[in-house]
Amino acid sequence: MREIQADKIIQTVRELLIDANYHLGQDIVDEFDRRIQSDESPVAREVLKELKENVAIAAQGEYPICQDTGLAVVFVDMGQDVHVVGGDLRDAINEGVRQGYKEGYLRKSACDPFTRKNTGDNTPAIIHYDIVPGDQIRIMAVPKGGGAENMSRVHMLAPSAGAEGIKEFIVNRMKESGSNPCPPTIVGVGIGGTFERTAMLAKKALLRKVGQRNPDPEIAAMEREVLERINKLGIGPMGYGGNTTALDVFFEVEPCHIASLPLAVNVQCHANRHKEATI
Repeated sequence: MREIQADKIIQTVRELLIDANYHLGQDIVDEFDRRIQSDESPVAREVLKELKENVAIAAQGEYPICQDTGLAVVFVDMGQDVHVVGGDLRDAINEGVRQGYKEGYLRKSACDPFTRKNTGDNTPAIIHYDIVPGDQIRIMAVPKGGGAENMSRVHMLAPSAGAEGIKEFIVNRMKESGSNPCPPTIVGVGIGGTFERTAMLAKKALLRKVGQRNPDPEIAAMEREVLERINKLGIGPMGYGGNTTALDVFFEVEPCHIASLPLAVNVQCHANRHKEATI
C-alpha cells in the first residue's frame, strides 16, 4: 500500500486548474492552423486567427483564455493500492480548487441553483472517481464553462432509431445550438449505458485530443461523418459562417439495455480545457 499525502493532491489540483485556464492544448492550436488554411469563408478565417491570437496572449501573459473559467470538473483514477494520508481525498480536491481559483485570479462560477448565491470559492468541485489497478493517482482537471454546457442534452432514443437516428440527433442538436456554445466546438458523445452513464461517457469523450479517433473502425467512421455533417451546417466560428462549426466529434460507446438506446451530447466550446497529472 502506497501512501500519498493530501497536500500533494491539493497542490496538483491547484496547478492543473490554473494551467488549464491559462494554456490551451497544442492539439487545438494546431487544428486552428489547419482550419485557417481550409475554411472557405474569409470571415471565418479571420475569426480563427483572432481565436489563435487570444490563446497566445493568454499563454504569454498568463491570463485566463476566457472570462468563464468554468465549474471545476475533476476526474480521478484512483489506484487500488493507494492510501491518502494527512486528509480526506474529497476535501483535498476541493481545497486545490479553492486555492487554484483564488491564486489564479479565476472567476468563481459555482452558485446555489435556487438563490443563485455564489459559493465564493468555486467549490464544491464536480468529482468523478474510478478505481483502477496500481499505486498511483491520475487527476484530470476539466474547467467546464456554462455556455457550451447549456447546449448539452441527454436523450433516450428508441432502439429502432439505430445509427442514423443517433447521427441525426447530434447534428440537429448542434444546428439548434447555433452560435451559443462559441463554436468551433468539440462534441463529446456518449452512447449506451444508462441515463446517467451515457452523460458520463459524453463528458469523458471530451478528454481526447483532436484527431484521436475511437479504436473501433466503424465508430471512428461515424465520428468523421458526423463531424463533416456538422461542418456543412454553415454556422462557422463564433456563428459568422463558414465550414468550421466543430473541430472534432468523439464517441464513447458501451452496451445498454435491450429496450433502450441512451444518447448524450456534451458540447464544449473551442477552449477545450483539460490538463492531467499522475501522482
